[in-house]
Amino acid sequence: MSTEVNTVASPSRLEIVSAMIEEQGLTKEELVSYLRQVMEIRKLENTIANLLSKAVLKGASHLYAGEEAVAVGAVAALRDNDLITSTHRGHGHAHAHGDRSAKTPEAKQEHYNKMMAEVLGKSGGYCKGKGGSMHIADVEHGNLGATGIVGGNIPVAVGAALAQKLRGTDQVVVCFFGDGAANTGNFHESLNMASAWDLPVIFVVENNMYGMSVPFKKVTKLPDVASRVSAYGIPGEVVDGMDVLVVRGAVEKAAARARRGEGPTLIECKTYRWFGHSHSDPRAYRTREEEAEWKKRDPITVIKENLEAVKMLTESEFEALETAVEGKMETALAFSNASPEPKAEEVDTDVYAPPKFTAADYEIDRRLREAIAGGEIEREITYAQALVEAAREEMLHDPNVFIMGEDVGLYGGAYGATRGLYEEFGEWRVIDTPISEATIGGAAVGASMVGMRPIAEIMYVDFTPLAMDQVANQGAKNRYMFGGKTSVPMVIRTEGGAGRAIAAHHSQSLESLWTHFPGIYVVMPSTPYDAKGLLKAAVRDDNPVMFIEHKMLYKEKGLVPEEDYIIPFGVADIKRPGKDVTLVTYSRQVLHALEAAKMLAEENIDVEVIDLRTLKPLDIDTIVTSVKKTGRLVGVTEAYENTSFINEVMAQVNEQAFDYLDAPMMRVASANVPVPRAEVLEDEAIPNVNRIMAACRKVVS
Repeated sequence: MSTEVNTVASPSRLEIVSAMIEEQGLTKEELVSYLRQVMEIRKLENTIANLLSKAVLKGASHLYAGEEAVAVGAVAALRDNDLITSTHRGHGHAHAHGDRSAKTPEAKQEHYNKMMAEVLGKSGGYCKGKGGSMHIADVEHGNLGATGIVGGNIPVAVGAALAQKLRGTDQVVVCFFGDGAANTGNFHESLNMASAWDLPVIFVVENNMYGMSVPFKKVTKLPDVASRVSAYGIPGEVVDGMDVLVVRGAVEKAAARARRGEGPTLIECKTYRWFGHSHSDPRAYRTREEEAEWKKRDPITVIKENLEAVKMLTESEFEALETAVEGKMETALAFSNASPEPKAEEVDTDVYAPPKFTAADYEIDRRLREAIAGGEIEREITYAQALVEAAREEMLHDPNVFIMGEDVGLYGGAYGATRGLYEEFGEWRVIDTPISEATIGGAAVGASMVGMRPIAEIMYVDFTPLAMDQVANQGAKNRYMFGGKTSVPMVIRTEGGAGRAIAAHHSQSLESLWTHFPGIYVVMPSTPYDAKGLLKAAVRDDNPVMFIEHKMLYKEKGLVPEEDYIIPFGVADIKRPGKDVTLVTYSRQVLHALEAAKMLAEENIDVEVIDLRTLKPLDIDTIVTSVKKTGRLVGVTEAYENTSFINEVMAQVNEQAFDYLDAPMMRVASANVPVPRAEVLEDEAIPNVNRIMAACRKVVS
């Protein structure tokens, strides 16, 4: 008796490649362009490696050689108006995206020139030499830039995708990051938010098997990042990251899914980097045998052999490509070498977007302050009501303005500062988010970079350090790093300060943290009039604004005009004129300062109270003018004494008005202790009227 065994032959390479080409509807011209892009990225990386070895190129460069198929395949699946975010190993993403955006051979060469020039820190680069290798961006054409912070771009991509959902477009966002980023909080928080809202974002994990020198298998239990995403209801797929066509096919399907409104997808591309983590990495943790095995799957070899298998590439055509790529790099190097170094005087340009305040804005603010002081305005509302009015008016004024944050919806937040807005504007203009400060901050960055104007709320200033990477490293720095070619018009609203006996994690005054970072403004209003005008200005401004309210001010009432107005940044308000002492303060301490000044007047000490209103930009001129008149300065703040912003004010007065001082400057600040729970200790830790009066008496005596 004989047994017949039926065997099914495995499909040949010709059959597999032909099927992919047919399914994706690709032409020979498109396929050859993918090979060309892979070769151009490789040439760029090899050139950079050579320049690093000769010390011609300075700084860090994280080379993409070996991973080219991921960038080329993913970008090939996109439309021209789709968006990407990149990471520090991002030359491939930038080149593939820029090459797609450039429609002529001349434009493609110009793009390659700008890439090389930026890596070399030249003025002709994409970011005028201010971003360098790790921070190449072309925001105008949809490349929202690369970050040097592992995982830092993931929340930004979520925000850009949120913007598409809010606007009702069918654009998608592709977010590239490495396997190391999959172990960060940004990864998990972002996937949760993207999934909850069905956002059109495709997460592309370039798993090159190593996070710096640590094998991926040593730092995670599961072998695939893609297996994690089921926890968020997101489909995950593992693909061959060395094959352009495989990557393109996976991303094309994910993009179609996103355009149908079905939400995000994660695609894990298994790939391998030819070089170390950076130039200084000797790769001692990898064996030569391992590297040799992976190089058998070189992306150039894979796509070349695929095209040869389907008779779409001859050896002579490949040689012509090699010659063309060589010539393209020679041209790019010549351009970069001829491109001048940035001018030294440009060091402080591009930090902030130009101010939008007009002479009329300054005049209206001055007139209204005089009207309030003269009793001409009678309407009185609370600080919280002023904030609601400001947000409502700006949301009516501009459909790109929206609110997002923790507990901002139906109940209007813990202090009612968004009350009624949810009912009026709906859940996609007033968006309750997960408790996820980092992703709230990062999503605000991404949404603002594509034209939205988010008001992102973080419940307490104590929690803002959780968003510090996103707000300070991405939001505040992107404009400068990207050569002034982007704007980040976002507001982070939060509240701080003591007074409610809620202890150390809900009572701090951390504004000095935020004044530390160039690129972000810090606003701290003390009255309902200031709160409304400054919030409206913050929403209209084209820069990130940290808007800090004091928890003890929400119920305070004040005079607010009915007419539309904004308060320009950088204009302090003399809340009380005087001739003996200049008292500089802000936020809730303005109330204490005014009370102290009233009592000191009975002792014939005439105190001028200056409310900064904005810490950045700082109106130092008003302070110096006052000090020249009084000869004395007292600074009052609820922040910790050793690191408060008042210390900066005193330093600038010392530089600009030292000869006018008749007594040493004094500060009244909070004790250098965590804010205590017990009222008696809390009262002792923070400034009060008696301490302010004592300081004024001392400088006068």
